[in-house]
Amino acid sequence: MPGVIHFEIPADDLSRAISFYTDVFGWQADQWSDGYRPVVTTGSDHDPGINGALVQRSGTHGKACNTIDVPSVDEFVAKIEAAGGKCVVPKKEIPSVGLLAYCQDTEGNLFGIMQYVEGG
Repeated sequence: MPGVIHFEIPADDLSRAISFYTDVFGWQADQWSDGYRPVVTTGSDHDPGINGALVQRSGTHGKACNTIDVPSVDEFVAKIEAAGGKCVVPKKEIPSVGLLAYCQDTEGNLFGIMQYVEGG
């Protein structure tokens, strides 16, 4: 069954948001290789959590967003559209990770769907 694997929290000021989440919750924030998205680690070997990112607030990323692991982005975009949702950011490749698309449910909530690549 597909499950939530990643979250994104939008911020107007990424440095301020990093300070907030590291100070309050002790999360670790590291720049990802593309340099624009701090990756947030919320768990450890003894205390699991879902990892995520802090993203620059934009038209697409105006509210918190969860990403769901799916076996096929294309298959799930078709299912989402058949159920009344829509794809709002078409499938794109994230090198060495997989394929990602952003969709909206019937209530207008944004969520991502991720198809991991083998060995990613």
